[in-house]
Amino acid sequence: MSLDTHKKTWDSVKRYKLTKMLNQLSNIAGHGTELVTVYVPPRRPIFEVIGQLRNESGTASNIKSDLTRTHVQDALSKTVEHLKLFKETPDNGLAIFCGAIPNSKGIGNEKIELYSVLPPKPIQINLYRCDDHFWTDHIKDMLKDEKVIGLLAIDSQEAGLGILTGDRWEVIDTLTSGVAGKHRQGGQSARRFERLQIMHKKSLSMNTKLTV
Repeated sequence: MSLDTHKKTWDSVKRYKLTKMLNQLSNIAGHGTELVTVYVPPRRPIFEVIGQLRNESGTASNIKSDLTRTHVQDALSKTVEHLKLFKETPDNGLAIFCGAIPNSKGIGNEKIELYSVLPPKPIQINLYRCDDHFWTDHIKDMLKDEKVIGLLAIDSQEAGLGILTGDRWEVIDTLTSGVAGKHRQGGQSARRFERLQIMHKKSLSMNTKLTV
C-alpha cells in the first residue's frame, strides 16, 4: 500500500469515527441545561479558556437545582482539567463536549463524561454553551463534502491564484509581470517600451500557466 493510499484510508477511518461520535452526541438530551460545549479557536490561548470556565463555574453556583448545579460545576471542572493537558492550542483548535450523560439508572445516577475533538479544519468560532444538548453543528459542517474551486485573476501587471473551499478563501500565490505604468515619451522610446510590455506580459502568462 502506498503512503498516499494509507493516508486516505486512515483519513476515511478517522472521519467515520468522528461522524459516528458526533451523531451519538447529537442524540444526547440532558435533564437540564447541564451539558457543556466548548470551542477553542486555533489562536486563543488555553489559559484564557481555563480562566473563562472557572468564572462560569462561579456563576453556576447560583443555579437553584442542587443536581443541575453539581452537574454543571463537575463538567466545568473536568473540562478545565482536560485543558491543562495542552501546553498550547492545537493547530486547528479544540472542541470539548462534557456533561452528565443520562442512563438507564435514572436521574441522579448520571456519569460525567468528556469527549475531546481535534477537528479536521480550523475552528472558526469561540464558543461556550451550557445547554440541554451538545452544540455539534460546527464540527459536523467541517465533515460535509465541499466543492473546491480554483480562482485565477490576471491583468497586465499581476496575477493572483487562490482556492475557495466552502466559504473560506485562501491566496496561494501572486505573480508580477514587471510591466511599468503608462509611458508618455514618443518615438523609438515608446516603441521600445511597447515591446518590453509585450515581452513581460508573455512572461507573466507563461509563469502563471506553469504555476497553475
